[in-house]
Order: sequence, then structure tokens, then C-alpha cells
Amino acid sequence: MQDLSLPSQPFANLRPSRIEPVPSVDAETGAARLSVSWARHLDEVREAQALRYEVFVGEMGAKLSPPKGSPVGHDIDMYDAHCEHLLVRTLESDGRPGRVIGTYRVLTPDAARRTGGLYTETEFDLTRLRSLRENMVELGRSCVHPDHRTGGAIMTLWGALAEFMVRNKLDTMIGCASVSMRDGGHYAASLWKRLEKTHLASIDLQVRPRLPLPVDELRHELEVDTPPLIKGYLRCGAKVLGAPAWDPDFNTADLPLLMRIADLPARYRKHFLAA
Repeated sequence: MQDLSLPSQPFANLRPSRIEPVPSVDAETGAARLSVSWARHLDEVREAQALRYEVFVGEMGAKLSPPKGSPVGHDIDMYDAHCEHLLVRTLESDGRPGRVIGTYRVLTPDAARRTGGLYTETEFDLTRLRSLRENMVELGRSCVHPDHRTGGAIMTLWGALAEFMVRNKLDTMIGCASVSMRDGGHYAASLWKRLEKTHLASIDLQVRPRLPLPVDELRHELEVDTPPLIKGYLRCGAKVLGAPAWDPDFNTADLPLLMRIADLPARYRKHFLAA
């Protein structure tokens, strides 16, 4: 594993990448002016990791096990050194980039082979997805600062992700959508039971959790609203691949989701892929 405690230097040089970066663009989204770009230096990745720590530990109470020597106040794991990191920043009044307020990390097929697999595989048996893996990326560690969760930041991230996929001839995205278990898991169990009826993938794409959420031991008949991020994925054609896994470190139930460029509804295809 790469030592991420190295001094700041071009991040691409830590592990060569054949993926073509998407140029930075500015987006006007309501009151906030945002800029989106791919991290090219370690200090930029550190900014994303600090935001992740703020959200996952500060808000969600996650218990992290970072690699030895990691800086305090950062969410870091073994996959970060192999991922491409997408950053959304605010723009200052003079146009200079401000702080990172949103991020995704992307593990490409080549990078997944180098690191020995996907993070999702630590939670699910992905055997049935073997035929998709050559052109499938993993999305992970997505988060947006609480002051910027009105939609603009996530739409900016998704637009850059869509362009990244098309430019690099990738067609499938997989990842885990985390649902808080602060109520003991009843909300997550009820959400799964509802989505199982409406958005479950075909049997040939379904996966099995390694540590299943004990749905039958929880209330699963509650009337619940779908979280905005998951609702957005589903509107873009995503499918739920199976029952949720329990992540005790993050205290979440993780729903496996898969989304294909070909399944984007026409209105989203026009919005994200107009270029």
C-alpha cells in the first residue's frame, strides 16, 4: 500500500493512472458558485479526506481504523492511494477556489486489479457481476458539507462523473449507499423492504451481503421516505442489487447499488451528457 504520509507532491505520481482527467469547470448553482476538478496532488486528496472525517466521524459517529502514520482528523484507508478523487469547491468572490465542500472517490477497473478488488467486495459477494467488471467503476466515500446539501453540489459531482465515464469508455458504476442505524436499524430495514418491491435488480445481477442487516429481527413495515441521495440515484436508473449489509464501524446499513450509463433516462442523459 502506498504511504499517504509522504510530503505533498503530484498525487498522480504516487500511482500512475491511465484515466484521462476531466478539465475543471465552473458551475453556477443558486447562491453558491462551485468549481469541480480531479485531485492531482496529495494535499488536494487530504482536503477530501478531512471533509470525509468531518462528515463520517463528526456527524455519523464512525469508528475509523486509518493506516499507521495517518494525519489526525482525516478519513484514510488502503483504497485511497489507488483512487481518483473528485472535488467540488466553493469559489471566492474573486474567482479563486475555496474549500472542498463535496467529494467522491472513484476506483477504476485497472486500479481495482492493482489493489486486489473493490471496497464493495469487503461487504458483498459480487460473483454475479464478473461480466461487467472490465468497464465498471466503484464510487465511494461520497459526502457533501452540511451547508451545501441543497442539490447544487451533488449535481455538479454527478455531471463530472458522467463526463469521466463517457470520456474513458466506462459504462457501469457500483457502490454502497449508506443508511444511518441510529434508530437501531428499523428505518434501514423498512427502506430495503420498500425498495425490494420497486427497484430490485434482476436475479442475474443480485449480490449477497457478507454481514447481513438482520432485517427479520427489526421492524420493517414503517412508512419511510427515501434519502435524497438514494432517491437521486434511483431517478437516474440505478438498481438495488440486494439486501443491505451492516457496517458496524460506520453504524450504517449499506445498500448495494448499480447504475449504467445506458439506463440514464432521457432527461438526465440530456443534462449530464449534452456535450
